[in-house]
Amino acid sequence: MANVVAIVGRSNVGKSTFFNRLIEAKKAIMDGSVHTTRDRHYGYAQWGNRSFTVIDTGGYMVGTDHTFAHGIREQIQLALDEANLILFMVDCMEGLTDLDKEFAHLLRKINKPVFLVANKSESLMTAMVAPSFYALGLGDPFPIAAINGSGTGDLLDALLPHLKEAPAPESDQGPEKLPRLTILGRPNVGKSSFLNFLLDEKRSMVSPVSGTTRDAIDTPYNRYNKKFILTDTAGIRKKSKVREAIEFYSVLRAVRAMQEADICLIMIDAQHGIEAQDISLIALAHRYKKGIVLIVNKWDLIDKEVTTADSYRRHLLRKLAPLDYLPILFVSTVKKQRVYQAIEKALAVYQNKIKKIPTSELNKCILPIIDKNHPPAVKGKYIQIKYCTQVTAHAPTFAFFCNHPAYIQPNYKSYLVNQIRAHFDFEGVPVQVVFKKK
Repeated sequence: MANVVAIVGRSNVGKSTFFNRLIEAKKAIMDGSVHTTRDRHYGYAQWGNRSFTVIDTGGYMVGTDHTFAHGIREQIQLALDEANLILFMVDCMEGLTDLDKEFAHLLRKINKPVFLVANKSESLMTAMVAPSFYALGLGDPFPIAAINGSGTGDLLDALLPHLKEAPAPESDQGPEKLPRLTILGRPNVGKSSFLNFLLDEKRSMVSPVSGTTRDAIDTPYNRYNKKFILTDTAGIRKKSKVREAIEFYSVLRAVRAMQEADICLIMIDAQHGIEAQDISLIALAHRYKKGIVLIVNKWDLIDKEVTTADSYRRHLLRKLAPLDYLPILFVSTVKKQRVYQAIEKALAVYQNKIKKIPTSELNKCILPIIDKNHPPAVKGKYIQIKYCTQVTAHAPTFAFFCNHPAYIQPNYKSYLVNQIRAHFDFEGVPVQVVFKKK
């Protein structure tokens, strides 16, 4: 069971601001108007050696004729059901309200850890209001300021005992460890048709209606001397279009399937091209350190010339920059074109993901490159990189040992990543470099 943390509370207490701070991205809309957040936003956060999924929820309300009142309450309940931990956020600027009391009464009935988060305590005057929330009967309030991060460290430290440790990196890929390939994309791009063709059976329902697939469906594959787990997922749409409770669960399960995957087969529609939602999905897979293969489906519907595929590929890579390490395949599940090649490529990317470069081979290749192009000196400090080695991690990670690791510039870090990619095949997987004190 993955760690899932839900942020709940009434409107305008700062839930989305805190959500954005936890996931280190401006993903949720922040606005002063009431009920800006209506649908669920999900993200990925990490603290210490723990990682967890965060759910941002709409503002709790009762006794109102607001158009989305019922839907928001229903999806808050779904988030509460799905979560392992609950962060109940209140507002120090407005103080204790009747709506806070009513919501607290609901939360006290839930047999899950609830943390009371007193937001907007950035000033001494508002921080003095925090003790008044003891009246909610939910234990000690944690004064924080989501806008600047004050107090969030203490709150996250308190969560750690309730979060399961992140799984240890797989260093030994034994026969029992089957690669997990997950098919992801927007609705109606052909994910289920792709799965059904590979399995030669109607494993997933196929329909022109968006949202036909709701659960993430795991299927073992064992053909042509290839063994892996193939997962079909629900179509991931823009959050503004996710209104039904079932679809909310479907999206969350699709994201969980991504978290559990080794390789993400991210599928787009050749006719519609790549859209902002596709780019967000690829960026999320990159952040999760997953191998990625980009599949352009329905290629049979495109009018083609000799250079069409190359032009389309260059267009995609420009859109995805700087994530230019992705293999791109043009397939048609209807015409049965290049579907098996996509799986071959995904398994090749999996081998790249688990590949270990011997330290001697790595240093023999990379150290002469560093000698020809040393990292630039900073503040008169001359930086010497002594040696490098690949360390155990979820994705290929290389540690460089030097005298002043803090002075390595981001552009030089990118240079080393590019050199590693140029000399060793890491197509389809993110490569990281870290610097340590020698």
